[in-house]
Amino acid sequence: MKPLISDKIPTPRGHYSTCIEHNGILYIAGQLPYVPVTREIPEGIEAQTKQVLENLELILTEAGSSKNKVLQMRIYVTSIELWDKVNQVYADFFENHKPARIVLPVGALHFGSLIEIEATAWV
Repeated sequence: MKPLISDKIPTPRGHYSTCIEHNGILYIAGQLPYVPVTREIPEGIEAQTKQVLENLELILTEAGSSKNKVLQMRIYVTSIELWDKVNQVYADFFENHKPARIVLPVGALHFGSLIEIEATAWV
């Protein structure tokens, strides 16, 4: 088991690893839609979805993987009413690649975020 350590991704604020690799599989902790350098959260579900997917892509790249190697995504949203907009940004991001996925409405998320995504991928 090996945690990903990179100066290009923010250090977690809690007691967890951003990404763990085990036997060629990456387990990426739930990511919020903040801009890595400023930790600002964009407004609106489309901008937040795009930001969190870009954050995940950065982690995947730093781990030697890519968005086309994502096996599964777990998407948490503050309201199921956001699903259509999230799905459109998600489809644009992944294009023809279709990882297994679940979308769960969960209520409030940290720092007022509307979305959080965790992923499993291979290297």
